[in-house]
Amino acid sequence: MPDQATVAVELERLRGAVDTGFATLNGRLDVSLQRTSAVESDIAELERRIAALERARWPLPSLAAVVAVIGLLVSVYQTLAH
Repeated sequence: MPDQATVAVELERLRGAVDTGFATLNGRLDVSLQRTSAVESDIAELERRIAALERARWPLPSLAAVVAVIGLLVSVYQTLAH
């Protein structure tokens, strides 16, 4: 029966090693979930900032077109006035 005692001791050691491994893995998963949450919030913030930049940018091409038309009208007026 000494073999059964040895097997029982080894099984207990194996159980302890498995429990320790699961605890370590669980800790790493918690850290990974925290990092994922942080990255998701960073992405949401960047998307919000990009949307704000896109909204603020739309008048620039329109303003350039208006300035070009005004320049064209001024040059046509100057040509016709001479």
